[in-house]
Amino acid sequence: MVPAHIMVMNTNSKHGLSAWQLTMLALGTVVGGSFFLGSSIAIKSAGPAIFLAFILGGALVYFILTALSEMAVADQRPGSFQAYSQEAFGPWLGFVVGWVYWTGLVLAMSSEATAASVFLQAWLPGVSLPALATGIVTGVTLLNLLGARTLSHLESSLAAIKLAALAGFTGLALALIIGVFPGIAPVGLGVLPSEAFFPGGVGGIAGSMLIVLFSYAGFEVLGLASSEAREPHRTIPRAITYTVILLVGLYCSVIAALLPLVPTAGLSQEVSPLVAALSARGLGWAAGSINVIMITAIISTMLAATFGLGRMVRSLADSGHAPAVLIDKGDVPLRGILFSGAAMLASVSLGYLLPKQIYLFLVSSGGFSLLFVYVTILITHYQHRRKYGCPPRGHCQLAGFPFTSWFAMAGLVAVIATMPLIPGQGSGLYVGLLLTGFYLMVYTIFKSHPRRLFSRSLALAKPLPPNLLGAPEKTDKDCKESKRK
Repeated sequence: MVPAHIMVMNTNSKHGLSAWQLTMLALGTVVGGSFFLGSSIAIKSAGPAIFLAFILGGALVYFILTALSEMAVADQRPGSFQAYSQEAFGPWLGFVVGWVYWTGLVLAMSSEATAASVFLQAWLPGVSLPALATGIVTGVTLLNLLGARTLSHLESSLAAIKLAALAGFTGLALALIIGVFPGIAPVGLGVLPSEAFFPGGVGGIAGSMLIVLFSYAGFEVLGLASSEAREPHRTIPRAITYTVILLVGLYCSVIAALLPLVPTAGLSQEVSPLVAALSARGLGWAAGSINVIMITAIISTMLAATFGLGRMVRSLADSGHAPAVLIDKGDVPLRGILFSGAAMLASVSLGYLLPKQIYLFLVSSGGFSLLFVYVTILITHYQHRRKYGCPPRGHCQLAGFPFTSWFAMAGLVAVIATMPLIPGQGSGLYVGLLLTGFYLMVYTIFKSHPRRLFSRSLALAKPLPPNLLGAPEKTDKDCKESKRK
């Protein structure tokens, strides 16, 4: 019998997602409320030096995504990094990283729904934030039931809108700086000469890095979608290149155009820095348009992230790490999507308990979970590379190995360690650590009695053949010599 993940790979070789569709799916997941709204926290913390933070964040994303790509090209398995970490270190890490990632992304998308509710409440003041967030989560969950192909077309349209919005903001900001608008004096360097480049010192940049990386978070959906890609060994590396170039280029362009327009110390997490910048310079009409686009961007992010959540749940269930009721046999993981949607509804209900602190709490706790996953991706790749070398067909993509791996791992650990430097992020760090410990405890408890809860025995989870993960494939000569023996 041909393994299920090989069947998926073969059936998608001609009709799977293209490099551009994968890129738009990744951009749809990444560019959302974390940048449109949450970046104000990072900009206020780091000041103009936030520009350097976004460049550093882009470099870390490149290393992580390239490491993930090497493994995804070698083995297009549903579950991606969760399956790879299990193969490298055992079922305990597959269980923990899968559930920590799932929980972190649920919290992250709950923060996105909360951000969208903040914008919607300006037009619907009589409706509470939790009620608005509940409606958004419900709609996003139902749309995800339509399948990958329909979702990719929808995501391409929504991602194009928000990318055009970022480009449009940059154009308007440059027009203000140059002095194109009649009746509005040229801004020039604006407030930049009066601002300290490092107002918070090194600690300000370090503290801002969680939000910066969170603004990039979601790119790992490329790995989760690898099993549905067309010619993965070509499309995945190409999609990674497109994604990194577009993200870093757009983010740095927006930040560079924004800094002269508004003092960074005056930014607030309740108002998008883009809206604040345009409003401060007399373009209130454009600021209103940005609000509409931000809602579109957030919904786009949630659609793409829920795509990944459903497939992670299916991978966990197939590995014996989730209740048997969550096993999905169809192309669309209906049960995983509905289960993830219900979890997001539970998360946004925290708005009733923590109406003022909920956004930063969800961002920071979700951010820790995602950083934990990124560290695991790098460690797993390091283990595979040392054991097997480059993947089959010579797709050795991460330049400078192992030094680039060490640099990226050290950078991520430093970001986690400096989370408490920003007020409100400390609680997210503690919750993230408790979450990791909780899943370790759950695994330990149920490893001895897996059939009480899980679909298959955790203790008997079988690793997949190592040649799928990068070991050199046998040649015809090897096969003939084996037969002679």
